[in-house]
Amino acid sequence: MLAVPVNRRVLVTTGAFISIGALLTGCTPGDDATNTQPTNASAEGNQAEGDTVVIGFSGPAADHGWLGAINAAALATAEEFPDIDLRVAEGTNDANLQISQVEQFINDGVDAIVLLPTDGAALTPVATQAMEAGIPVINVDREFSSSFAARATVLGDNYGMGVSAGTYICEKLGGNEDAVVAEIAGIDSLPLTQDRSQGFADALESCGLDVDNRVAADFTVQGGEATTSQLLSAAPKIDAIWNHDDDQGIGVLAAIDNAGRDDFFMVGGAGSANAMREIQSGESVLEATVIYPSTQAADGIRMARLIAQDKAMSDLVEVEVPKRVVLNAPVVTSDNVDRYLPTAFES
Repeated sequence: MLAVPVNRRVLVTTGAFISIGALLTGCTPGDDATNTQPTNASAEGNQAEGDTVVIGFSGPAADHGWLGAINAAALATAEEFPDIDLRVAEGTNDANLQISQVEQFINDGVDAIVLLPTDGAALTPVATQAMEAGIPVINVDREFSSSFAARATVLGDNYGMGVSAGTYICEKLGGNEDAVVAEIAGIDSLPLTQDRSQGFADALESCGLDVDNRVAADFTVQGGEATTSQLLSAAPKIDAIWNHDDDQGIGVLAAIDNAGRDDFFMVGGAGSANAMREIQSGESVLEATVIYPSTQAADGIRMARLIAQDKAMSDLVEVEVPKRVVLNAPVVTSDNVDRYLPTAFES
């Protein structure tokens, strides 16, 4: 595979990397009077065009609304930066192919790599190889199994998603310890699903509740519909459901409609525009969803630029970009949906 610049704009084709350009949005500077602002971090300095930075970006295939939004946000962010030359590998769910893409970035001598691995453990050795070659790697969403594999890591808060969903349900059920709570997870073998379920269980335990009925889907519409149909057949009484993923939630809601069930409320996960419109309508069992940001790779692109240009974040006193950034998992309800809907992704 070759890295081929094309008019500094993105055009992704099989086996090819393409070039584009991008601009940084500045951060609010600290008070100069405190004399604590690092000299390599200022709003003006970070906004100013610097030396061109070549960034390689690789992520999974966009076969899911959230993953499509991740990729789109990364590319759109890079297009704003005139001093970024972004090389984009074709999205893939094949770990071996993604490894070869990263190896190509290393051979090309890019300045930084932003990597959302299809499998964090499988990509750890090649990411470590890049780091040892002096190429900073920004790890996005699915964490490597070694801290030596990344200069910086940008994560959503999977455990926090579960805590947010469980806390919302605890507040809604008002201490009713006889309430029946159901959970529709994603893929159980993934650490992110395990983290979400653990956070959910911990939050429910704090108010005397637990998960009475649980099924696992596969982050697809079809899987969501099939597993929810099974759940509803097995559970004649339900007071609340947490569905981990709004993409599979389309199927979940279809199954609920087909069963004619409206005797419970539901909380979603990830924060799709589809889910938010359901919440906004006030006519659905879906009352809330928990954000899992689709901006992680876009943040990774911005961080890669700062790292490669030896800059820092202007709102921080620290003289370097942080090693680890975990994004928040807020709950979206009818009270605040208008704030989040404009930036939500379409399932």
